[in-house]
Amino acid sequence: MLVSLTVGKVDAGVTVLLTPDKRLIEFPSILLPPNIISGSIVDITVSRNNESEAKAEARFSALQDQIFSSFGASQPSTPALRCRNATQTSVVLEWDPIELATADLISLSLYRNGQKAGNIPRPLHMHSTKISGLAVDTEYSFHLVLRTTAGTFASKQVVVRTHKMTDLSGVTITTGILPPSTREELAKAVERIGAKIVDGVRIDTTHFVTTEGRGVPWEKAVEMNIPVVRPEWVEACEKNGRILGVTKFYLDAPRANIQGLEEAQRTASPPTPAQQSQKDLPQTPSQSRESKEVETKKEENKEEESSGEDDEEDEEGTGDDEKARATDEQKVRLEDKDTQKVALRPSREQPSPDKETAEDSEEEANSEGKPEPSPGDGASFQDVAL
Repeated sequence: MLVSLTVGKVDAGVTVLLTPDKRLIEFPSILLPPNIISGSIVDITVSRNNESEAKAEARFSALQDQIFSSFGASQPSTPALRCRNATQTSVVLEWDPIELATADLISLSLYRNGQKAGNIPRPLHMHSTKISGLAVDTEYSFHLVLRTTAGTFASKQVVVRTHKMTDLSGVTITTGILPPSTREELAKAVERIGAKIVDGVRIDTTHFVTTEGRGVPWEKAVEMNIPVVRPEWVEACEKNGRILGVTKFYLDAPRANIQGLEEAQRTASPPTPAQQSQKDLPQTPSQSRESKEVETKKEENKEEESSGEDDEEDEEGTGDDEKARATDEQKVRLEDKDTQKVALRPSREQPSPDKETAEDSEEEANSEGKPEPSPGDGASFQDVAL
């Protein structure tokens, strides 16, 4: 298509062209022939270049395919959660590294029994976590929820049941500095109770067993708040057939506490089946009769002892009474003797006045040198009161 245009105003960058119907067209000056001035007429041929158009479209499609294959062919992966270890009160969970593809991470959350337990810190670097404070012999369900700019992805639920107190399979021990003989005995004891020994301090390490508090593993165990105990703890668990507390077996705890704990456990041991059976067996009629006879004999002995004491007291009281009666009888006998003397004494004849005066004078003279007579002297039988 051929078009004739008149050059209007010419500038360094843009030239104004006029169409026959007086329309203005801005055209790049660099595309016009040289020495063009205002009023010049130029012919412009316009046509479609199909070949170039196809090439451009092919280049654009290839670029789109490259972008899609690099950034849009994959999406974030669903977390794969699994249980690594379980004990009486804790569970260790782990999962595969998170694949985000071209999406951005928003959060990675852990759910317990359908409720959110918390967000995982640094989810691109952490691939395990430990949940403590659980109940003994209880079932729990866990799952992860990954939130990204490309969508939300939830893992499958993992059902875990905590161990019983007699189940020691979840005990994971890391050893520190131990004598060779102690290390061998510890390995045998751990194998007998069903526990395991691992190299290095890990997230699933439940106890750190050593006899000396030094070394890099010991420092890491202290930093991770893992109980540091002596080998006696494993021996005590084996003897009792169940997991025990670690307070008495800490590395810095005195050994006297361990000995006292063992003695208390021995004293508090339940009765043997034979003792329990003897205790629970009912007594036979002969045994019950013999026991009753023994009880009655004891009661009779007690009564005899009490009656003996009463008899002694009565004998003492009767002895005092007999003494008092003897003294009273002696007094009565003396009085009777005096009365008999008075009664047997013959009555005197009535003296004459001269004799009376003479006898009175004699009596006064005698009374001055002799004691006064008793009231019964000189009295008649009738005057004496029996």
